[in-house]
Amino acid sequence: MHPRRPTRQVRVGDDRVGIVRIGGGLPARDGTPTTPAPVSVQTMTAGYTHKVDSCVAEINKLAAAGADIVRVAVPEKKDTEALREILPQVRVPIVADVHFHFQRALEAIEAGVHKIRLNPGNINDRKQVIDVIQACKARGLPIRVGVNEGSIIERRDKQKRMKELGQVFSEHKHGYLLAIMITKLEEYLDIFYEQDFYDITISAKSMDPAIVIDAYTEISKRFDHPLHLGVTHAGPKETGTIRSVVALGGLLINGIGDTIRISYANDPVYEVQDGLELLYCLGLRERRGVDLIACPTCGRIQVDLFTLVQDVRKALAEKVHLPIKVAVMGCVVNGPGEAEGADVAVFAGDRRGIIYVQGEKVANVPEEQILERLLAECLAFQERVERGEAKLGEKKVDIIPPDPIGELGSGFEKIAANKVDRVTVGGTPVTLGRS
Repeated sequence: MHPRRPTRQVRVGDDRVGIVRIGGGLPARDGTPTTPAPVSVQTMTAGYTHKVDSCVAEINKLAAAGADIVRVAVPEKKDTEALREILPQVRVPIVADVHFHFQRALEAIEAGVHKIRLNPGNINDRKQVIDVIQACKARGLPIRVGVNEGSIIERRDKQKRMKELGQVFSEHKHGYLLAIMITKLEEYLDIFYEQDFYDITISAKSMDPAIVIDAYTEISKRFDHPLHLGVTHAGPKETGTIRSVVALGGLLINGIGDTIRISYANDPVYEVQDGLELLYCLGLRERRGVDLIACPTCGRIQVDLFTLVQDVRKALAEKVHLPIKVAVMGCVVNGPGEAEGADVAVFAGDRRGIIYVQGEKVANVPEEQILERLLAECLAFQERVERGEAKLGEKKVDIIPPDPIGELGSGFEKIAANKVDRVTVGGTPVTLGRS
């Protein structure tokens, strides 16, 4: 993992909803040192902003799922008017997504929104951009400048558009597209710099993970603003997960990226959940809730593992809030090793489950009792941690795997066929006579 790229730090929010810091590591404009903030997770509501009650409910659901910042679309005046009713009812910073009408940005600022997103491909009138900059400057609000592959190409001037499209779809598509993105950003940001405005985050999205990686890598070399990572038009969750994680994971590993949005054609709650999981896996955020690992498919599984894993996941999500590592393993091959590394673990054998807590065996139960007993051990362990009687991640003993020919094994047929010379019974080796 490369060190985080230092950037100017941007603050989003207020005293009521809380302040989310994005980026950091470079001194502030007044010379005050800043420390890089944890990478934040953003998402966007799927419903209409002007439908106040449903919009508030969706924002609060996303915040409860762990979203640090929520963006809402404001294509019409009725949407910006609705912000006056929405904002007092939510407890998370809100970004107004502005595309074609700069007036929507001014209205959203007046309504009390916490950040503005502008698209250089759609709002490029210099005076209009300056009006938005000055309004944000007066309120101390940051602006995200977001260029997308789908909107960066000129669409109003058809001859210019054809020329740019010809460049993009030439044999050097990547190079031309990156040149267009960077050029548009430089031209747009010059307006901000002339107004002495630097509370900026940048995004440069595409549906192609390779372009996303290249674009952010090049932009990170040229600008010191925090970067908002994302893959746009990623598709349904089933394929969008891979598309997003490939790009965002690669960038984050290289220290690039300060806030992320995973985008799905699905419930945005999944965007939040998967964004957080990505950051947890990379060690960029402290995990909240259970860290659950489990076996993949194989022919050694000796319980209904897949049903058990889903049941465990749901039960623990409701009742465990500490980052307890829980392993659910289906056989005695990999089970002991995972049980050693987990805080609470179960591995199966012959329709039973052996349960360990930090390396100490606490139970051997029939399959139908595994879920109940595992949940009970997790809750008991969580209480011990909260009382200071145990610590997460401590391994106490080495686990000796059960004899695969013994009481939990499947070697009885071999014994009957006189293919086994020696077994362990109650911990004592026994030599078998062959007839």
